[in-house]
Amino acid sequence: MRHHCPIAASSRLKQRATAVTLVLCGFHTTTAIAQESTVAKDNTAAEVTAQKENPAMEEVIVRGSYTTDDQLNSATGLGLSIKETPQSVSVMTFQRIEDQNLNSLTDVVLNATGVSAKELDSSRSTFAARGFEIDNYQLDGVPISWSPGGDAGETQTDMAAYERIEIVRGATGLLTGAGNPSASINLVRKHADSKELTGVTSVGASRWNNYEAMADVSTPITSDGSIRARAVLSYADGDSWTDLLGNTKKLAYGTMDADLGVSTLFRVGASYQDNDPTSSTWGGLPAWFSDGSRTDWPDSKTVGADWTRWASTSTTYFATLRHEFLNKWSASLDYNRAENDANLHLLYLSGAPDKATGEGMSTSPYRSDTTREQDSIGVNVSGSYALLGREHEAVVGYSWMDQNEKTHTFDPLGESPGVGNFFDWDGSYPEPQWGDRNTDIELDTEQTGFYAATRVSLTDALKLVLGGRLASWESKGQSYGASVDYQDSNVFLPYVGALYDITESTSAYLSYTEIFKPQNALDRNGQQLDPIIGESYEIGLKSGFFNDSLSTTVAVFHIKQDNLAQIDTGNFIPGTIFEASRAAEGATSEGFELEAVGAITEGWEIAASYTQFKAQDANNVNVNTSQPRKMFKLFTTYHAFTGILSDLTIGGGINWQGENYTPALNPTTGAEENLVQDDYSLVNLMARYDFSEQLSAQININNLLDKTYYSQIGFYSQLAYGSPFDVSAELRYRF
Repeated sequence: MRHHCPIAASSRLKQRATAVTLVLCGFHTTTAIAQESTVAKDNTAAEVTAQKENPAMEEVIVRGSYTTDDQLNSATGLGLSIKETPQSVSVMTFQRIEDQNLNSLTDVVLNATGVSAKELDSSRSTFAARGFEIDNYQLDGVPISWSPGGDAGETQTDMAAYERIEIVRGATGLLTGAGNPSASINLVRKHADSKELTGVTSVGASRWNNYEAMADVSTPITSDGSIRARAVLSYADGDSWTDLLGNTKKLAYGTMDADLGVSTLFRVGASYQDNDPTSSTWGGLPAWFSDGSRTDWPDSKTVGADWTRWASTSTTYFATLRHEFLNKWSASLDYNRAENDANLHLLYLSGAPDKATGEGMSTSPYRSDTTREQDSIGVNVSGSYALLGREHEAVVGYSWMDQNEKTHTFDPLGESPGVGNFFDWDGSYPEPQWGDRNTDIELDTEQTGFYAATRVSLTDALKLVLGGRLASWESKGQSYGASVDYQDSNVFLPYVGALYDITESTSAYLSYTEIFKPQNALDRNGQQLDPIIGESYEIGLKSGFFNDSLSTTVAVFHIKQDNLAQIDTGNFIPGTIFEASRAAEGATSEGFELEAVGAITEGWEIAASYTQFKAQDANNVNVNTSQPRKMFKLFTTYHAFTGILSDLTIGGGINWQGENYTPALNPTTGAEENLVQDDYSLVNLMARYDFSEQLSAQININNLLDKTYYSQIGFYSQLAYGSPFDVSAELRYRF
């Protein structure tokens, strides 16, 4: 685990007085403060003042470290709390990420409410929610574009550089523009917010010779702390349960905050992540033998060779300027630049091996260099205004994003030798000599949007959110020999939401928005599919219990789309090895979500959720069937022991998902069959012991029962296995 908020170290001060609430890294916790003790260094200035003015305040407010009261901009841009937002919103806090030892974005998605992840191969995953692929992402609230499947390592993004992950489910076109009505994932970076030297270092090890180390340090640059800096370094190296497969991952992140007066903040930073795997897989294991029967491989079986690699680097630069005006308004200017590079030396194995001899597999070697450069700018002005005797909020903004993508491939020289007996495959397959360099993809995509929203307080209990986005999209260039030139301008995406406070602790909400998404999917004739259009509705209840330390959400949703691309089973895009798509009309997803997150009692945290939906086209044919229709996720920790166990935290959980399948063609019979992943559960445990305020040790066990399951099944009629039993240990030191 390489993620930590250093200013959140628990204080163990002698109890000589009553409790006060400390605000730590976006969440609250309760601790006792001694009247005669020095205030812990991770308290904010405001908290210190409050303690001095009222050192014996009696009210005890319990806040869960799995929740946040922060104002979020990832859904409406209005800076609303989770409870005030008329959509389903979940936040994976730093404490949750740390407790579950979630090292990558894929790890976070696998454990977050209402979202799922599927591996495509050893270096790529796709994310989905409510029956549709997730293609909307934000960095600190600024929309960015990532390649589907994370071709340049995006889904392996290291969590060490991020404070939390916000996930808004449903359509999010108001802020992100074109995209699926699935979810938007906002990665909130760590920032230089400490005016004192503080930090954390950790070292860890896990099964399959995996080792890792991390350092996260914050320091003031000037004596008054008006200029501050923060740096994060992370290194991980090891192997995998998959034969031959290994990876070395490096991360460097730095940021600086400067207070330009009392009302203006300037922030600048950069990050660099390098993924350097060995024996990468491309695709998966064959699902059928040559006699048409199903295969059953050990979970360690690989299709990688000793020279294959899916190496990638990601470099980002960012800058932010924010100013608070005296009239309750503020302005923000954000800039992001992302440079993603991937160097691929791959081998694709296909076919159906003979059950007795293992013969019958063919090879397709592949080499390419991919470069993507992306610039994003976000500008917004927000604040409150008075009308008819009430205060209301508003935001007006503009976002611009331009991405240039190039993919160059190299022709293999000579004939590729056969696989031989696939049962004896050990990766010792010769890498071919590479010939001419070809330009297969050269695309420039630009997306712009003007948006505005307001929250109108009709009564004390009733709030109405009205907004819209004027979106434009243009993509030009060429892709695998086909000319690409499509655009849509000034498409209006309305947003309507309402919240009604039924009681002081419970609110009802509803929201509506429209969907628009250009898509580059091609049919069996090489023709591009029309843009996806549709509507999204959501209604629900949000409640707070135990002084809002525990939050619950009940949501019901209905989504309808036309022109949704689906795999055209058995058909390929002319002149390529890529599967063709067909447009599904009237694709509808409807279902519900339940979530409870926070503190049940002081020291007992819980995050529990259940999701269920169905997705069908106008002919009642199921769509996107590879995504699980039912999911239950639970994780809980307890750290309120007394006596000799007072420094112990224990936790555990279970991730269950229902059956899912992918239609595919049996290569022997030619009949369409469903490749099925049965429902399964993964049980996880953790324990942490604090030897002192500074030093702690943590153990995590994943897949305790060693359940065998597929990490994906049906992608190009192949399959891959998920992680078996795994145990990790970490030693962490705070200062």
